Amino acid sequence: MSAQSPAEAAPAPLSTTKLFLTIFPSIMLPMFLAVADQTIVATALPAIAASLGNVEQISWVVISYLLATTIAAPVYGRLGDVFGRRRVMYVGLAIFMVASVLCALAPSIVLLSLARLLQGLGGGGLMTSSQALIGETIPPRERGRYQGYLAAVVVSSSTFGPVAGGYLTQHFGWQSVFLVNIPIGLLAAVLMLRLPRRRSSDEAWQFDAMGLALFVLFVAPTLLAIEFAQRFEAGFMPLVIALAVCAVGALILLIRQEKRVASPLLPISLLSKAAIWRSDALAACHGAALVSLITFLPLYLRVVRGATASESGFLLLPLTAGIGLGSLVTGRLVSKTGRTFVFPSFGLIVSLATIIGLALGAPYLTPPQISGLLGVNALFMGTVMGVVNVTVQSAAGPRMLGAAAGSVQFSRSVGASIGTAIVGAVLFLSLATTDSKAAALLGAMVERGPDILAQLDPERQKVVALEIAHAFRAAFLTVSLFTAGALVLAWVNPARRV
Repeated sequence: MSAQSPAEAAPAPLSTTKLFLTIFPSIMLPMFLAVADQTIVATALPAIAASLGNVEQISWVVISYLLATTIAAPVYGRLGDVFGRRRVMYVGLAIFMVASVLCALAPSIVLLSLARLLQGLGGGGLMTSSQALIGETIPPRERGRYQGYLAAVVVSSSTFGPVAGGYLTQHFGWQSVFLVNIPIGLLAAVLMLRLPRRRSSDEAWQFDAMGLALFVLFVAPTLLAIEFAQRFEAGFMPLVIALAVCAVGALILLIRQEKRVASPLLPISLLSKAAIWRSDALAACHGAALVSLITFLPLYLRVVRGATASESGFLLLPLTAGIGLGSLVTGRLVSKTGRTFVFPSFGLIVSLATIIGLALGAPYLTPPQISGLLGVNALFMGTVMGVVNVTVQSAAGPRMLGAAAGSVQFSRSVGASIGTAIVGAVLFLSLATTDSKAAALLGAMVERGPDILAQLDPERQKVVALEIAHAFRAAFLTVSLFTAGALVLAWVNPARRV
C-alpha cells in the first residue's frame, strides 16, 4: 500500500445539504455493519452451538470479534492518517466481507472464532475510519451534529442486531447472520465512492511492526485476563495473573518503543495534551458505566423482578432510545453554540443522581418507573461521546485525526470490558461473602431463569431474594463510581469550545 498522491487533493467545500447527503450515508452503513455485528451474533449462539458443538467454547465467537476490533481501532486510525482514510476504509470493508463469508462456511467453533477475529480486524477499521472522516470532512462547528447522527446509528445498530439475528437464524439459519453483510457491504462500497479524496500525509513514514506486536501483546492478554477473571473460578487465577503480568510488561515496552521511533504506530505524544487524555479517560469511564448497565440490568430484571426476556427488552427501550436522543440533541447544541464540555459537565450530574437513585430506590420502584428512570439517565449519558470525539479531533489536528479517533474507540472498548468485569466481580463477591450458596444459585438462575428460586422453601426464598437484591445494589453503586469519575473528568477538561 502506498500513500495517495498529492494530485488527490481535497475538492471545493460543499454546501451544508450536499455535505450531509455526500458524507453521512457513506459512513453510516460501514459503521452500522461493524457495530451490528457485535450484537447480531448473540441470538444466533444457541443455534451455532447446536450445529457446530463445543458449547464450552461458544463465547469465543463473541470475544474474538471484541478482541480484534479493540486492536484494529488505533491501528487503522494511524494508517488512515498516512495513506488516506477512504483507501483504508475500503481495505477494512473488504476484510470484513471476506471474513463474513468465511464465518458462514466455518465447519467448527475454532474456525468460526478465527474467522470472527479476521472480521473484527475489518470492523474495527470501519468504526475508526467513520469517526475520523467526520473530523476530516466536516467543519469543526458542525462536527457535533454529525457525531450525534453517528451516535444514533451506533445505538440503533446495537438494538437492531439481536432482533435481526433472531429473525434471520429462525428463518434462514445461523449462517445468514453473516451472509447478510455481503449485500449491505456492497451497497456501502458503492456509497463510499462518493467520499472525497483527500491528500495524504507527505511525512516520511515506516511501518512500526514492533509497536504493533507489543500493542497486540498488551491488548490480547488484558482482554483475556478480564474474560477469565469474570468466571470466578480459582483454577483460572494463575492464568489471570500470568496474563496480567504479560500485559503490564508489554505496555511498558510499548511506551518505550513508541517514544523512540520516528513513525510511531500509536503516537504517545497525543496523550501529553490534557484535552485528549482526559477525554479518552472520560470515554473509558462512560463505556464502563453504560455497558455495565446494559449488561447487568437485564439480569436484574430477570432474576430479581422475574421479568421475561421480552419484558426486559421492552423495559430497556428507554435506555437505548435515550442515548440516541441525547446524542442528537447535544450534537445540535454543540454546533449551534460552539460549547462542548458544559453539556456533559451538567448532564452527568443528572446521570449520577439517577444511578444512585436506582441503586438505593430500586426495591421501592415498579418496573415502569425503573424504565423511566433509565430513560432519563440515558438521555443525559448521551451528552458525552459526541463531545469527546469532537474535542479529541480538534485537539489532535488534521495530521493526527485518525490516531485521535482510534484512541477514543480503544479507550471506550477497554473501559467497557474492565467496567463490566469489575461490576460482575462486585455483584458475585458481595453475594458470596454473605451467602456462598446464594452466589451459586444466582449463577444457576442466570443460565436457567428465576424459576429455580421456586424450588426453595418460602423462608429461604425470601432470604435469597433479599441477598441478591442487596448484591445488585452494590453493583449499581459501582456503576455510579464510574459515572462520578466521568463527571470529574468532564469538569476538569480544559477544552470548552470548538
